[in-house]
Amino acid sequence: MEKDLFSQEIKQKASQLQIILNENQINHFFKYMNLLLEWNEKMNLTAITDPKEIILKHFIDSMIISQYINNNDRILDIGTGAGFPGIPLKILNTENEFTLLDSLNKRINFLTNVIQNLGLEKVRAIHGRAEEFIKLVGERENYDIVTSRAVAKLNVLLEYMLPFTKIGGKCICMKAFEIDEELKDAQKAIEILGGEIEKVDIITLPESEIKRKIVVIKKIKNTLAKYPRKAGTPEKEPII
Repeated sequence: MEKDLFSQEIKQKASQLQIILNENQINHFFKYMNLLLEWNEKMNLTAITDPKEIILKHFIDSMIISQYINNNDRILDIGTGAGFPGIPLKILNTENEFTLLDSLNKRINFLTNVIQNLGLEKVRAIHGRAEEFIKLVGERENYDIVTSRAVAKLNVLLEYMLPFTKIGGKCICMKAFEIDEELKDAQKAIEILGGEIEKVDIITLPESEIKRKIVVIKKIKNTLAKYPRKAGTPEKEPII
């Protein structure tokens, strides 16, 4: 896709989210897309390779949670994959500190390359699992916002997310539209892990019929030190 067409496409869709992109941000997104496509030929980063689809389903989809981020918030993106939603949010929020966590080192190599090529600051890409990363000094209950676009069910996902979240901070869970049963199954986990549901927002991606439910969980008390449990346990024995 030519730069002018890309610029027009992303500006138009972002504006429908009340996000006004400047030229520097558009340049960053354009470089990011090209790096994603280039690296995707060597490794499996995304099944989405059409530029218009990348704009909508990766970039715009990531931008929809920018509204939940305040100045000076420290943000952790768990299971970031190819950098979603973390890198798009970083491009929009230059002054915030971001940590992008993923268990596959090849993805972290890609993200490190993106960060260097775009000249992004106050962002680190970390290779590791949440169960191990949480043990490092200063990481537990250290973040104002913890987000994930991972496919795990909420009661599993929140066992990884809430231990990293400060009291008063929030988990922003990006989910597909049909999650009523999932929310019901997650009630006990939310309570045990120290959270409460603040709201569930329904968002339709611009010029599409793709709907998202954004589950906002507020951290109201400390998470017990035994969480998250060892690798594999949350998936095999979810809190229910």
